Amino acid sequence: MTFNFDQWIDRSHSDSVKWGKYRDRDIIPLWVADTDFLSPPCVINALQQRVAHGVFGYGHPSPELGHVFIQHVAERYGWHILPEWLVFLPGLVCGLNLCVRAFTTEGQGTLAPSPIYPPFRQAAKLAGRSQLPIPLRLDHQRWVMDLNSAEAQLTGQERLLMLCNPQNPGGTLYRREELLEQHEFARRHDLIVCSDEIHCDLLLEPGLQHIPFASLNDDAAQRSITLMSPSKTFNIAGLGASIAIIPNDNLRLQLCRARSGIVPGVDVLALVAAQAAYGGGQTWLDEQLDYLRANRDVVFERINKMPGLRLHPVEATYLAWIDCSGLPVDNPHAFFEQAGVGLSPGLDFGDRRFVRLNFGCRRELLTTALDRMGQAVSHLSTD
Repeated sequence: MTFNFDQWIDRSHSDSVKWGKYRDRDIIPLWVADTDFLSPPCVINALQQRVAHGVFGYGHPSPELGHVFIQHVAERYGWHILPEWLVFLPGLVCGLNLCVRAFTTEGQGTLAPSPIYPPFRQAAKLAGRSQLPIPLRLDHQRWVMDLNSAEAQLTGQERLLMLCNPQNPGGTLYRREELLEQHEFARRHDLIVCSDEIHCDLLLEPGLQHIPFASLNDDAAQRSITLMSPSKTFNIAGLGASIAIIPNDNLRLQLCRARSGIVPGVDVLALVAAQAAYGGGQTWLDEQLDYLRANRDVVFERINKMPGLRLHPVEATYLAWIDCSGLPVDNPHAFFEQAGVGLSPGLDFGDRRFVRLNFGCRRELLTTALDRMGQAVSHLSTD
């Protein structure tokens, strides 16, 4: 392996949100979704060269950034997009919020999977819009959307369908037939679709292929906004660069109007990092995926041996959605925090019986955290 993902980088007294939460406390942070890995050398080198230039005036996305991103998407997903479809944003979360505000009016509603990444829920609440949850159900140990359940609850005022693929927190990568079912649901109810595909590069199960929702057919393309980013893929989330891909001219104009005067352009260093990552980070990404697969396998084996816990297969992302309903505790997040492991509380995603574990860290730290969890669970069974 060319890159050392076991390297220890001390983030405990840095500006890290992840590590700062438990500063000077013996709690291992495995919560917020960034990794503890050094970003690709090509990104670090490009940033150092840009900083050495010494002038940081207003910038704009270069044609080369658009080119390397378009090439990345074409090579990995077979989706051929045009430069004019791209809208660069300083983060994916603002893209979710912009979609809610641009494509719904007061009195109209949104639909989103549940449980789901918290900003989906917050985007509707902050805009004063309703949100109908589409429950996730287990199908052959995969978390999939129960569209039939949602269908019976529609009021006719819904306007925006918010999708997440790969699914966060469940780790499901949707297959073509499942995506076509989602598209037919959107077409039948004349919904605009916001598809969060920020984890699309982080596929862990060999043989699986990410399929962008907008690539399904022309109707899917014309009713959708696809959100992608190098942030999770290359661990540059703190720099803030994301891309909205919008083939429909009118939808693109609506989103740009909604952001005007409120959402700024992308920071010049973020643009440099994104271009370097998409242009030269592929070898690093492939090796990171190998490392994450091994971490995923360790988590899957260890968690499913702990009485009262259940983890279903994680096909993509570096996030494990752990069912704690078999534990005799009211608050599994607090229980594991007391045991020295800081996880994301399931309540934030819509189900308090779960916790989410981020295994994007060096294996030694992950193993120590799993040891602590195992010891805490074993003490429950002996009390």
